[in-house]
Amino acid sequence: MAPMTENSSSSSKYVVASRDDSDYTTWTAAELAEKIHSREISAVEVTQAHLDRIGEVDGDINAFLHVSGNTALAAAATVDDALAAGDQPTSKLAGVPLALKDVFTTTDAPTTCASKMLEGYMSPYDATVTLRLRAAGIPILGKTNMDEFAMGSSTENSAYGPTKNPYDLERTPGGSGGGSSAALAAGMAPLAIGTDTGGSIRQPAALTNTVGVKPTYGTVSRYGLVACASSLDQGGPTARTVLDTALLHEVIAGHDANDATSSKREVAPVVDAATAGANGDLSGVKLGVVKQFERPEAFQKGVLDAYHANLEQLKSQGAELVEVDCPNFDHAMNAYYLILPCEVSSNLARFDGMRYGQRKGDDGTNSADQVMSLTRAEGFGDEVKRRIMLGTYALSVGYYDAYYLQAQRVRNLIAQDFASAFEKVDAIVSPVTPSTAFKLGEKLDDPLAMYMFDLFTLPLNLAGVCGMSVPGGFAADTNLPTGLQIMAGAHKDDNLYRVGAAFEAGRK
Repeated sequence: MAPMTENSSSSSKYVVASRDDSDYTTWTAAELAEKIHSREISAVEVTQAHLDRIGEVDGDINAFLHVSGNTALAAAATVDDALAAGDQPTSKLAGVPLALKDVFTTTDAPTTCASKMLEGYMSPYDATVTLRLRAAGIPILGKTNMDEFAMGSSTENSAYGPTKNPYDLERTPGGSGGGSSAALAAGMAPLAIGTDTGGSIRQPAALTNTVGVKPTYGTVSRYGLVACASSLDQGGPTARTVLDTALLHEVIAGHDANDATSSKREVAPVVDAATAGANGDLSGVKLGVVKQFERPEAFQKGVLDAYHANLEQLKSQGAELVEVDCPNFDHAMNAYYLILPCEVSSNLARFDGMRYGQRKGDDGTNSADQVMSLTRAEGFGDEVKRRIMLGTYALSVGYYDAYYLQAQRVRNLIAQDFASAFEKVDAIVSPVTPSTAFKLGEKLDDPLAMYMFDLFTLPLNLAGVCGMSVPGGFAADTNLPTGLQIMAGAHKDDNLYRVGAAFEAGRK
């Protein structure tokens, strides 16, 4: 792990450089936890160091929508007091601060989903993920920026301005969870939480040289996660190392009776797997390479070169590479952009200007229908409106069978492709994105080009299986980060961590 340094000669002002043992913002979460729990340093000191870093650099990056300085320091002080009294830490990460994507409800900070529709909204309850973080003694530094209601691939659809990539302030950090990943990359937080509906954890991780995991669907509670697409959304951990991500995964995963889709299966032993993989040995591990992703014309040359170098590294570590045929992956984007808007149309119907959030036109002269129309016209951004209209159309009489049901059939075929592949291999590897981070504004006027950026991450969400993005080196033609995607079967999240940790060890 390395710290952030300023480089005034380029737009890449805050860039990962070299380790500084005197700067807590450059330490891994595991290192911080060890020193906090042994009382060599305090949780308050560590939290304050990260709050100072936020104050230093976030004016340029815009990763945070709300900073909870006082509550974070109070939570850190509670950890320090308990340790001083001789109590055992409440978790392996107690005292280590975290950045939370602003799509999880919190009672002590606004939950806006980066939308004018929910500007200033204070939830009456905490999301289950929020509660588990609090119970684990993890101070929440604040709520991070995102594409509005998690709809986007660049964090440019936020009503509160775009987040910038710490590796180049003229470029996107990815989306929809760009705020969480940018906070990690810039040293503003050692841990973060994101959500992944079609790649919104993995894609920003790839563009910011961080680690992001989309767990198996149903293994992290969605209670209190403001829904975008209920059958696709999944909260997950992000950090700067595979072990740190595993430690956070362990905190937030597990059955929740408040979530009807929550799995009752035991959480995979992800920390043990990350620890085991750290020796770098992949002997006996079979890794699939998707035939349908072998399309050089779809990639920036530097990304493809980095990916091929990653494959060579995996082979040198003992892994066997096996080509897997997943023919229905070619239809994943079409199916996804029917299913997702349909669910968006249903989920966002609740934002009507009547019950909570923004209300416009309520001056006594307008009907309820007019108030709803005025509220939604001003409260929702263009991308959210686009997806609502697409979904409403696809669900309308005469089109439901032709569009939505057909897309669900394709979804089942994609799940079968994964199932067949995982009969032959332990995990599948692929690039995460077709290019490195693009410039802010470059794709805003071309929704299809923006959607295509998630081409390699979408199949996994449709099938409900798990995936990870781990740093895959820098593209030679842009000197910007790339990611290696690792995918594993449902409830095989430990396979991700074993392969990811081994790959990470092999890069050192």
